[in-house]
Amino acid sequence: MRYCLLILSALVLHPALAQDNPARPALQNDSIPPREKRLPPNVPPGRAEAAITIKDYKIITQERDTTYLDTTLTIQKEYRYNYLRRDDFELMPFSNVGQPYNRLGVDLNRESLFPRMGARARHYNYMEASDIRYYNVATPMTDLFFKTTFEQGQLLDAMLTSNFSRRLNVSIAFKGFRSLGKYQEDEVQSGNFRATANYVTRDGRYRFLAHVAAQDIQGQENGGLLNAPDQFESGNPDFQDRSRIDVRFSNVQNELNGKRYFLDHEFRLLGQGADSIPGMGNLFLRHRFSYETKWYQYSQNNNTTEYFGDLLVTPVRDQAYLKTFDNRFGVGLENRWLGRLEGYITIFDYTYFFNSVLQTGTGTIPNQLPGQQLVSGAAWKKSFGPLTLEADGGLGLGGDLTDSYLDASVTLPLGTSLELHAGIHHSARKPDFNFLLYQSDYLNYNWDNSGTFENEQVQSLFGEVRSEWLGSLRAQLSSTDNYSFFRSEADADQLAAGEEQAFVRPFQEAGRITHLRVKYQKEFQLGKWALNNTLLYQEVDQDAAVLNVPRLVTRNTLYFSSDVFKKAMFLQTGITFRYFTSYYMDAYNPLLGDFYVQDREEFGGFPMLDFFINARIRQTRIYLKAEHFNSSFSGNNYYSAPDYPYRDFVIRFGLVWNFFS
Repeated sequence: MRYCLLILSALVLHPALAQDNPARPALQNDSIPPREKRLPPNVPPGRAEAAITIKDYKIITQERDTTYLDTTLTIQKEYRYNYLRRDDFELMPFSNVGQPYNRLGVDLNRESLFPRMGARARHYNYMEASDIRYYNVATPMTDLFFKTTFEQGQLLDAMLTSNFSRRLNVSIAFKGFRSLGKYQEDEVQSGNFRATANYVTRDGRYRFLAHVAAQDIQGQENGGLLNAPDQFESGNPDFQDRSRIDVRFSNVQNELNGKRYFLDHEFRLLGQGADSIPGMGNLFLRHRFSYETKWYQYSQNNNTTEYFGDLLVTPVRDQAYLKTFDNRFGVGLENRWLGRLEGYITIFDYTYFFNSVLQTGTGTIPNQLPGQQLVSGAAWKKSFGPLTLEADGGLGLGGDLTDSYLDASVTLPLGTSLELHAGIHHSARKPDFNFLLYQSDYLNYNWDNSGTFENEQVQSLFGEVRSEWLGSLRAQLSSTDNYSFFRSEADADQLAAGEEQAFVRPFQEAGRITHLRVKYQKEFQLGKWALNNTLLYQEVDQDAAVLNVPRLVTRNTLYFSSDVFKKAMFLQTGITFRYFTSYYMDAYNPLLGDFYVQDREEFGGFPMLDFFINARIRQTRIYLKAEHFNSSFSGNNYYSAPDYPYRDFVIRFGLVWNFFS
């Protein structure tokens, strides 16, 4: 974005976002300096005697779980300081920011009740309804995230929130970036706009969360390296400038665009409606509404290569659309004996469609999958002393997308430093829509499996131990039937001719797949030094190699933390080591915007070393990192997917800044 620095300057200089008074250096265990006791009208009654603290800046999830803003500098903040703004330990990024991520870890549990559109490789930066955050703040607050990218671009995520009254909060945010990349035809850009509102009536009986989101993610596709052994892996100095390396495509891009309107509101018929639970209980009505339109497009202008097989028409313009209308109506009761119990009915209307009907020699490919799914369900949560039980499940009453689902868990703290958590998961639903129906200007990329593909069934059992002294250990055993995946049907001669992607199609695995994952996290501290460790072990039992993951993934960070300059700055610096064992890494298909299974070549087994220096001054966290600094001496064998290299050594910097007024 060409105007990122201008926006940054405006936010810094704007008087509404400036600090009221210079503050003394804050301690690391506090997030904002002490504020004056002179409070604005939106501070709740009874707080007039106390100063504003960081706990007055609340962050609320879709399920109304509440935390508060944290401006401290920790190693977890370092792990989340990236394009996605979340820990990407189980993901392998491509060479440029905003491109797809290959998966290193798999969790088979289904987060969505219904099938998604597809093009999952392009959805990592697409914010779903559960990703949106709402706020309740004592004074206007701004969160500013900035980070450099790769050649001619920046990444900026800016959010401003304010309470207009004690009960009404609004926020507006925009995340935008552009990055040219190091290779040819590698440019990516996106924009994510969000606006939210959070309201509670004076008596607490009625409340709502609402948001509007508009998102657009565009990326050029170069098809990978055309001659990787000679131009990349050989280390030829003539190609140290990556823009000189030959790539497969030119004038090809894909785009993901979506708009969503969301409202979740609740009215209490009986009871106080506040957070307390009266003995006679609270009877409440709840309604959740979401309307979303989304489309994915693959366009190929003056490139007539038949890399994807025979062409029907040129230029290529493949576009898939999905419109969903989701209504959930619930009634619930909450009291100290029953806990919180809610029964609900979900009506899910959908239309997945293309712009034409295709007649082929083998039949007709329809242009749409319309329908309505009716699901009944119930959610329950109850605490018995320190023991907490939760369950959420349902059955499909009409339609063929979702058959059943269940999530149940138990949490038991054992003292102040040990907690046990265990649960089960079950789901049975159709695979994503692009497995069921797809149309393309390439002949081989047209299929209709809506009448033949079965429900994917997943059952999981997990247990977790969280200990202050021993760390966190989580084990999950999952099994899945009718696992859906993409794979190429090309034979040996077609593979030798480079025609693998011309024969990529969707399949379902007939046999059962069992997946075990064990994840361990622990930090060891000695004075101002610390060693933070995260390890993931995975094992897959399957008849055919269709679910491929590395057996071991590890990340280890040795770092030093200390106050400097008479405690005016908190400094954190160290080295992060990342590694995963070699495996048959999934290949990327730019036409589908998805990954497919390949068993020709293993990738992985190379180290990735990052050096970072981070600092905190008041509410500002400054980040400087030398990424993959060992690339120049450890060999050019680092790939994120077949024909798609991981990024070279690069120095990047940025900051996260919170303003309070």
